Order: sequence, then C-alpha cells, then structure tokens
Amino acid sequence: MIKTFMKSIREFKTPTILTLLFIIGEVFIEVLIPFRTAALVNGVQNGMPMNELLRLGLVLVAMALVSLGFGGGAAVMGSKASAGFARNLRGDVFRRIQGFSFENIDKFSTASLVTRLTTDVGYVRMAFMMTIRAAVRSPLMFVFSVVMAWRMGGSLAMTFVVVIPVLIGGLLLIARKAMPAFRAVFRKYDRMNESVEENVRGMRVVKGFAREEYEKEKFAKASKDIAKDFTKAERIVALNNPLMTLCVNFNLVFILWVGAKLIITGHGEIINVGEISAMITYGMQILMSLMMLSMIYVMMTMSWESMKRISEVLSEEPSLHNPAEPVTEVADGSVDFENVSFKYSRAAQVDALSGVNLHIPSGSTVGILGGTGAGKSTLVQLIPRLYDVTEGCVKVGGRDVRDYDIETLRNAVSMVLQKNLLFSGSVSDNLRWGDPDATDEELREACRLAQADEFILAHAEGYDRKLEQGGTNVSGGQKQRLCIARALLKKPKILILDDSTSAVDTRTDAAIRAGFKAYIPETTKIIIAQRVASVQDADLILVMDGGKIAAQGTHEELMKSSEIYREIYEQQTKGGEEHEE
Repeated sequence: MIKTFMKSIREFKTPTILTLLFIIGEVFIEVLIPFRTAALVNGVQNGMPMNELLRLGLVLVAMALVSLGFGGGAAVMGSKASAGFARNLRGDVFRRIQGFSFENIDKFSTASLVTRLTTDVGYVRMAFMMTIRAAVRSPLMFVFSVVMAWRMGGSLAMTFVVVIPVLIGGLLLIARKAMPAFRAVFRKYDRMNESVEENVRGMRVVKGFAREEYEKEKFAKASKDIAKDFTKAERIVALNNPLMTLCVNFNLVFILWVGAKLIITGHGEIINVGEISAMITYGMQILMSLMMLSMIYVMMTMSWESMKRISEVLSEEPSLHNPAEPVTEVADGSVDFENVSFKYSRAAQVDALSGVNLHIPSGSTVGILGGTGAGKSTLVQLIPRLYDVTEGCVKVGGRDVRDYDIETLRNAVSMVLQKNLLFSGSVSDNLRWGDPDATDEELREACRLAQADEFILAHAEGYDRKLEQGGTNVSGGQKQRLCIARALLKKPKILILDDSTSAVDTRTDAAIRAGFKAYIPETTKIIIAQRVASVQDADLILVMDGGKIAAQGTHEELMKSSEIYREIYEQQTKGGEEHEE
C-alpha cells in the first residue's frame, strides 16, 4: 500500500527530499545550540573577556538564523510536496473511478467515493506532511538530544531512564484508547455525506412533502454521532498535555535538585551551571520529541484508515478491459443476443436476465415494454458494454462487444439513461458532450430532431442559457429532450432511449419518433417505454417479464399472441377513453 501511495509523489520528489534534508540540518543545529549556550553561561560565570562572550553570542545568533533558515525551507518545501502529493493522489483516484465499470461503481456508494476523494485524501495529505517533517524531526531530535544529554550530564541523565518509559507507555496507552473512536468516524462520515447528497438531490421532494424538519433531525443525528466520536477521542488525546506537564516538571525538579547538590558537593568539577542549563533544554527537547511522536502515532493511525479506504479504490481492478487486439470500427448497428444470461454480482442468487436470444437488424426500430424489474434497462446496458454478460455473448455489427475497443464501441452507441443528467454550464456546453466539435447548425439540427429547439430559443439567452448542476432549472421533459439531442450529436449507429420520453407529452413523443424515422433511418433505434403508443409503430416490439423475453413481434402480432401486451394496451387505451369522457 505504501508503494501505491509513493507513486503519487512523482514530480514532487525533489521538494520531498529537500524537506528531509532541511529537517536534518535544522535538528542538527538545534541540538548544538544548548551545547554552545552552556559554554556562554560558563564563560559569564568564570569572568570570560567581553570580546570572547560577544564572539560566542554571535555564533549562537548565527546558529539560530541558520536553524531558522532550515526550518523555513522545510516548511515551504514540505507544504509544496504535501499539497502536490494530495493533488496527484486525488487525481489518481478520480481517474481510477472514471475507468470503473458500473459493476465496480456498484461496490462503492457515491457518498463513500466523495468522502474518499475529500476527507480521506485530506487525512493522507496531513500524514504525508507529518511523515516528511515531524516523523523525521522527532526521532532525530530524540536520539541527538539523548546522546548530548548523556555526554554533558553524565549520571544526571539518569532522569531520562525514569521519565522516558513513563511518557512512552502513557502516550501509547492514550493513543490505543483513542483509536477505535477515530476509526468509527470515517464510516459515519460516509453516512452523513449520503444524507446530504440525498437531501440536495431530492430537495423538491423534501419540500413537496414538507419533510424539512425530518431531514434536519436526520442530519443533526449524523453530525452528533460524528461529534460524539471525535469528542471521545479528543478527550482521551487531551490527556497528553497533563502527562507531558508531569514529566517535564519532574525532569526539571530532578535536574535542578540533583544538579545543585552536585555543583555544591563537587565545587563545579562534576557538573557546572552551563551544563545544567543545557540538560534542562535537552530534557525539553527529548520530551517534546516523544510528545510529537505520540501525536504522529495518533495521526498516522487515523490516516491509516483513510489510506486503506483510498487504496481500496486504487487497487480495484476495472471489471471491463480492452482485448489484446481490439477492433476499432463498428460495421453497422445490428445487435444480436445469443443465449445471454446476466447477474449483477457473483453472489446474486437470481439472474437479472436469462436465456435471451434476439436479432435486431441494423437501422430497425425496436420497442421494449415490461413491468418494473423485468430487465429492460439491464438488457440495453449490455449493448455498449456497461456490464459484461455472465453467459452467452452480445454482438454489435456482427462482432462480440468484448472484441471492440471500449471507447470505439461506446462512441457507436448513444444511450439516454432513465436518470437524465445535465451538467452546470450553458446549453451548448451540455450538448457538445455528444460532439465537442459540433457546429452551431449541428446543435440546432439535433435539437430540432429532439423537439428541444423551440423551448431553447424561447429563452432570451438561447443556447447560451446557463444550466444549474443537474439541470434543475429546466423541466423534466426539457431535460429529457436536451439529453436526446446530446445523444444524437454523436451520430451513433445505435440509439438507445431508456424510458427517456416519459416526461414529454404524447404529441412531442410522436414528433421525436417521426424525426428519428426521417433523419436517422440507418441508425438502430431501441426505445424502452411505458406507453404502448411510444413503440406501437416499431419494427419489432419486445415484451419482457422476469428477465426473459416473454414475447416479440409487431403490434398486430402481439395483440394476437401476447396476453401481457394485450393487457397493457387495453389498460392504457381504456384509461385514455375514460379520461376523454
């Protein structure tokens, strides 16, 4: 896992290495300063000439400035390295997600992926910063200070034999007790983000049912759970300070008390005032280093959870791959299903599709009807290879879809899904997702075909009109027509409309289908619909039930042979007659 994350350093290796070198230089100078300070104190005590004292003072000032320079350089380089690392890591995760199939995405909730890209990356960035700065500085400071303390204090340094084990044991115990609460927080972050996402996406429904108070209470509960865990963990971590204060004061009293006795009894020959001052400073450096190491331990443990969550995404292998020698051209829009069965996961007990055999000639129009859960959407999602079949094969243009370059295949298949999505930006920006190089006239033609041109031009800004995220400032029917126009701009060999005209009136629906027939006769049209009127004129109509094709044929043939189709037709036409009365 560490190797995986190190790959995200890339162009920031130099700032990372410079940070480490600056830290080493800073620690080395800081450890020498108490040594030189002791010489200055002893010089004052022994009546050293003023010029010598001035020289020692200037040396200390120079050392302090050099240490400051090293520290500043480490801060600048460390910030650059950690921010760049986080940028690269976030980009690596995002690009990985873009390569996922729907099967991979189904394993992670949207809220969880957002948390991993934001909160988790933030924790890993902090861990990286601490690793290249504090995690290097603290052990070096600890080792150097202990060596210098033993060198200068001799038996007086025995205080550290008592203080260090007590501090280390206490800090490890505190960190161990705090970790379960920190680990629990990340799972609760996912649930809170999921609550926020659902609320924002479904704001109209929330307001329509006057459920604002319920949503507020649900969010407040999620926030309270996170705050509770953080409070518990931070309350435990807060014990670091009194433990640290206890050890520092014990160290200070011990050094002053024992040191004073040694000075008096040894007449300054065993230890002197300057060495005692240095011992106090080294003691502080040692204890602060241990304190910092405990904080690093807490942070690294927290970040380890984030690292594992991010690593799960980075190590997730896309379930769809290009073949060794992919086909880069789709001959035509014919579609064949040969003994196709499909499950959404290996653990699924029931097939979403089973035993599907179907031939769709290129350029034909196919309608698909069926109840909820009948497998209509699942069937068409296999055509652009959003999923791979479990058994059998799907062919487009006479070739197994697994033989194609995935981008080539999906460029040949335009699919308007049930959940139409528009992005923030202008109308023309959204339309050019279908073809980035489309001319203004091509945009107009696609919109005329999708019956969208009229309502676009009715707005003062026309095609420059700004759309909100998700297209919330246009109606459901307008959103559907824009998505159809966007799909048409790809000039696909196969056009799939997955219940994509449900929000438009029957007259507009008929106009869209008439436009398809006139302007894209060579494109294969596959239309999933709830209304029989939307598919009645199709060359072939499929009736799906329980993941199987229960019947297929023209409208006239199905009226005679399919009880399901006839029942749907009679219910809809009877409802229409009653409505007219």
